Parts: sequence; C-alpha cells; structure tokens
Amino acid sequence: MGTGSPQEAEFTLLADVPAGEWLLVADGIITRPVDVTFELIWRRRDAGDLAIATFQHHFDPLPSGFNAQPFEARMAGPALTDAAGDQLILRYSGANTDTPMAYIPNGDGFRTMGRIPYVDLPE
Repeated sequence: MGTGSPQEAEFTLLADVPAGEWLLVADGIITRPVDVTFELIWRRRDAGDLAIATFQHHFDPLPSGFNAQPFEARMAGPALTDAAGDQLILRYSGANTDTPMAYIPNGDGFRTMGRIPYVDLPE
C-alpha cells in the first residue's frame, strides 16, 4: 500500500466484544519508505463507522531481500455490542511515498521471516 486509496479487511462480528486491550500485528514487506496508518473500525450497520484504535508507523525498506518487517501495536478500546450486520474493519493506508506498493501485508508468514497480519480482540 502506498499513496492512494486505503485497503480494508472486513470481519462480521459474531458476538459482543468487551472493552480492553486490542492487539494488531501487521508485519509487511516494504519496498519503499512509507508512512502507514492502521485503523480498527467498528462498522455499525445502522449507525456508521466508529474508530476503535489508530496506529501509525514509518517503514524503511531493508538493505537487501524481501523479508517482512515486524509491526505490533496495542491499544485500549471500547466494548462493542454486536448487532446483526456489524463488522470489524482493519483499514490501512500509506502516505509520503512514490509508489503504490510500498507496504504489502505479509501473506507468506514465516517464509518471509514474519507473521501473517491479525487482530486479537480483548477477552
């Protein structure tokens, strides 16, 4: 992801989520310097989007190879009361780069010395 439209990954909520600490793991392949904004959003079917947490990080490419660079962040977030059709959204967008593929979520896991991105919900 570089400068341009944000990308989103959606998950339909299956139950209420208590208030507490959210964990985002977003290891990625970095091809150019980029500032990435990660947003966790509660998309309420009948009431619109509500931000849960926002994380920002600057990445620089590694000197050689295409190994994943780690990114992990934790933040306290509110309780979510599930209603039919509500979704949890992970949105990420890039800025301050000259290429559209400066940040690529690590879909290869350990093969690129990283983790596949995921979100841990509060328990």
